[in-house]
Amino acid sequence: MAGALSHLKVLDLSRVLAGPWAAQLLADLGAEVIKVERPGVGDDTRSWGPPFLQDSQGQPTRDAAYYLCTNRNKQSVTIDITQPEGQQLVRALVAQADVLIENYKLGGLAQYGLDYASLKAEFPRLVYCSITGFGQTGPYAPRAGYDFLVQAMGGLMSVTGRADAEEGAGPLKVGVAVTDILTGLYAANAIQAALAHRDRTGEGQHIDLALLDVQVACMANQAMNYLYGGTPPRRLGNGHPNVVPYQDFPTADGDVIIAVGNDAQFARLAGVLGRTEWAKDERFATNLARVANRVELVRLLRELTLERSTADWVAALEAAEVPCGPINNMAQVFADPQVQQRGMKVEVTHATAGPIPLVANPIKLSATPVDYRQAPPTLGQHTTQVLQHTLGLEPARIDALRAQKVI
Repeated sequence: MAGALSHLKVLDLSRVLAGPWAAQLLADLGAEVIKVERPGVGDDTRSWGPPFLQDSQGQPTRDAAYYLCTNRNKQSVTIDITQPEGQQLVRALVAQADVLIENYKLGGLAQYGLDYASLKAEFPRLVYCSITGFGQTGPYAPRAGYDFLVQAMGGLMSVTGRADAEEGAGPLKVGVAVTDILTGLYAANAIQAALAHRDRTGEGQHIDLALLDVQVACMANQAMNYLYGGTPPRRLGNGHPNVVPYQDFPTADGDVIIAVGNDAQFARLAGVLGRTEWAKDERFATNLARVANRVELVRLLRELTLERSTADWVAALEAAEVPCGPINNMAQVFADPQVQQRGMKVEVTHATAGPIPLVANPIKLSATPVDYRQAPPTLGQHTTQVLQHTLGLEPARIDALRAQKVI
């Protein structure tokens, strides 16, 4: 069955994570995606290892696991866009594309005639998505932007890490490049909105997405707490600024997460703990009171949770319908029966490595399910195929371009 976006063609000129993540999402939903890479080098993340993919003989390839996470369902074409003939090839691909995604620095593609301003008149239906650190405007626009930097500048690190009074206090980045990923998700949404507009009007448009903008937008309740309360939120470790108890607690053999979202859940928690009186204690009976008395309540809870194992607490709390769970490492995540039942690990066949595992797309569509058509491509795997069958170039012409190192 054709994917929901199987009518779309996407040209992916982006590298690393945010842009490729957006392009992969569109590809998972059925779009045909052609990834344009530098000859001999390719996407930066191909070399971001170890670990590296091993071929069918058990030897390491040139492709890191990092690259594999965000480039499935794409065709790889190598083109040197610094050469005029390379630019012509890209423009020929643009002529057949609905969407172009790029994440060059501000003005980086203008010198090659591949920026939006240069393409707009000739390709008025093109949806052109630019992803940069700081956007197309503003005093920081010329700067390079990276996820780690933007997590700091956008406020995320100011609320991530142990509280100032605790040992090991200080700002921390999130353990995954979450700003890049969120930007990729916003990009895929924006692209589909622009395509919906084009369907009605025939007009494409330029999408200007900045990592910093996305990070600020995704501060969500923390940003609103500041805008309405006037005080910058502080680091609370695993605690929640607005809900208590909502954090990790030590157990006899590890840790457990307890995430109480309302007063009824707290009353049930108190019952499991053998402290039913807490549900009527003016210090703890309401969430407002629990936030005000956070330190005392957390201290009391930590004394009690140490008495039993994580598994015992999870079983007892789940039976009482109190949200809880263990803190899993990645091995435990993929061994979890819920994760397994939901099919969050898939297997595809790679050109040189044979069957390889990938993390699944979480979207479950009943009529047009995600299709894992192709493993992440090797560098330039589809160059000849695309130039010959998509652009109609003769084999002799392709050989000449390869000899000139245009491809």
